[in-house]
Amino acid sequence: MQESIQEIIKVYYPTLSKGQKKIADFIINDYEKASFMTAAELGKATQVSESTVVRFASHIGFSGYPELQKSLQENVKSRLTSVQRMEAASKIEGSDLLELSLMRDMEVIKKTKETVSLKAFDGAVEAINKAKRIYILGVRSSASLAGFAAFYMGFLYDVVLVNASASSDMFEQMFRITEDDLCIAISFPRYSSRTVKALKFARDRGACVISITDGPSSPIAPYANHLLLAPSNMLSFVDSLVAPLSLINAMIACAASRKEDVHKKLEGLEKIWDEYGVYKTEREEKK
Repeated sequence: MQESIQEIIKVYYPTLSKGQKKIADFIINDYEKASFMTAAELGKATQVSESTVVRFASHIGFSGYPELQKSLQENVKSRLTSVQRMEAASKIEGSDLLELSLMRDMEVIKKTKETVSLKAFDGAVEAINKAKRIYILGVRSSASLAGFAAFYMGFLYDVVLVNASASSDMFEQMFRITEDDLCIAISFPRYSSRTVKALKFARDRGACVISITDGPSSPIAPYANHLLLAPSNMLSFVDSLVAPLSLINAMIACAASRKEDVHKKLEGLEKIWDEYGVYKTEREEKK
């Protein structure tokens, strides 16, 4: 949280070196911008070396700069409005923003690979293939992830995409859920209260739950039988969700590879697609 970092800096401020005090002042006065910066960028902005930034983070009690940056970003994600996020990002030059965005996406995918629980992942795959029906729940920015999952899983499983924008209420779409079913819930900051309420309903009905979110403190984490964590990368008012998308892609692929009748179902789909011209063919392109 912003307050806790400020309090930490105040406690340690008298013990900081001249260069470290420059970093401390910058974070206190412009924590929104600092949260977007790498250690090298923060060092450049405060005219100190990158190693000084790293030592500063350790000096005030963090394991390293990534942990300090994470604390700053958690504050920004949970407390700043979209307008405030945009204002913070606007302080970064356009070409720098492109490079920073791509680098951040690569970093969070790598971090997900290193930290994802293989036990939770395998449990989620098993739950998918065991479920009678699968309800996929994700609204607002997470709706795109839910739609992606529902599109591909719908080829092989009985899937219900719980749509918050539909004419019927989310509870009406889920009222048939039972203990034989699975609910895959997806939520990232800023968390949707509707997702949390709908997920509570699913658990009250005895359904198994896979929660895909950014951390154990997420409001959907306590409801999970299988908790899959993937950091969300925030830049500007847009939330980059490449890491959870990659995780969902791997989960679907792994579940499908273990499904006994997958080849038979896909062969049947290919015949239907070919018969009704769902996809363009080479023959059509030559005409």
